Amino acid sequence: MARNTQVAADHNAPPVTRILAEYVAGHASRGWSDAVDNEAHRTFLNWLGCAVGAARHEAVDAALAAVQVLQPAPQATLLGRTEKVDIASAALLNGISSHTFDFDDTHLKTIIHPAGPVASAVLALAEHTGASGRAVLDALVLGIDVACRLGNTVYPDHYDRGWHITGTTGMLGAAAGCARLLGLDADRTAMALGIAASQPIGLREQFGTMTKPFHPGGAARAGLMAALMAQHGYTASPRAIEAPRGWAQVVSTKYAWNEVTDELGERFEISFNSYKPFACGIVIHPSIDACVQLRERGVQPGQIERIELKVHSLVLELTGKKEPADGLQGKFSVYHGCAAGLVFGRAAEEEFADDIVNRPDVVALRRKVVATVDDRIDEASADVTAVLMDGRREHVFVEHAIGSLQRPMSDADLERKFHGLSDGILGAERTSELLAACWSLGKAADVRALTRLARP
Repeated sequence: MARNTQVAADHNAPPVTRILAEYVAGHASRGWSDAVDNEAHRTFLNWLGCAVGAARHEAVDAALAAVQVLQPAPQATLLGRTEKVDIASAALLNGISSHTFDFDDTHLKTIIHPAGPVASAVLALAEHTGASGRAVLDALVLGIDVACRLGNTVYPDHYDRGWHITGTTGMLGAAAGCARLLGLDADRTAMALGIAASQPIGLREQFGTMTKPFHPGGAARAGLMAALMAQHGYTASPRAIEAPRGWAQVVSTKYAWNEVTDELGERFEISFNSYKPFACGIVIHPSIDACVQLRERGVQPGQIERIELKVHSLVLELTGKKEPADGLQGKFSVYHGCAAGLVFGRAAEEEFADDIVNRPDVVALRRKVVATVDDRIDEASADVTAVLMDGRREHVFVEHAIGSLQRPMSDADLERKFHGLSDGILGAERTSELLAACWSLGKAADVRALTRLARP
């Protein structure tokens, strides 16, 4: 039977793979502003706290048990744990732990969580080689730039098709960061990107399960291995990203090549990173923020007849689970997020514990949330009205949630979040030492001083 193989392909795409390879290999160390460098420190710190905080989660335990069957060499640290494993497995496991709580950084233009794949790969490799903190930060900035610029190229069509964009761009960012750390020239960096391009990882079907945090971990491992293979002479198509049968044109119907090249080396995507005050899907944050504000006005759960929630369609598409059965599902329930904001005035990891998600008063309150779609409302906004038993209506509209670029978390906010995640794993004193090491990472002669502090 004949097949119709005709594809509306772009045969005149610019040499994106080569452009990015030359950029990663040749851009000057710390070739950006102090503001960008500070954001790199903030990104690393936030990622590390998230990874330490989830170190003892059952998802990490299960993944580590599988890795240990392979009898890995003790090359690199598992953040927040005493065990050491080979560098590829460390990239995998630290990537998993950093995303398990859904508390990590977000590049809001694409909904990519960029540090998970890139930092997890780069730190594992840097610990093994004894690289400096400056080398790690250079690799982090450039790796995130590659991942997010390619995300800009294909978003939102790629995401709408069902790909989890963190994993499907993350392996390219991780490969770029590791190639930079290894000092590969442009030719071998292009090969690293080419090898990584054949390994997009992540389907949105997995949201609410342990496999969602596998995506950044799997991408970190894939990118690290791609760079190591390229270092040793393994080859790939030099047009693996842009060719008609290459990554971008296979995984998306949109490929805006200018997103790769516009202001390359002048505008850095890490500058658009944001950090979560709530441990759940980013599109729930405006609704939680609104419910916290209602609570601060004196609205009590027992007074509520119903909560009228108006949101963009994407919010219910991603987080429309009305009856989450456990904490992982709760992170994808705007209904549970609203209830948590009203009952607790916050939505940290504790509010997504299995027992909280199934607590009778929380279940009863989330069933009072009536959510409707209003696509006049931006996906980063929420319109919430509490209808009270006595007939009063309390209304809050959140245009930009706390943690967004418009209302960013301060350095002090990030430190409090880090302590909340890490104190129970490492102790408060050790956590303070680790925080100091994160803030001074750019001056560290060897990152192994930092990774030692990240072990109990």
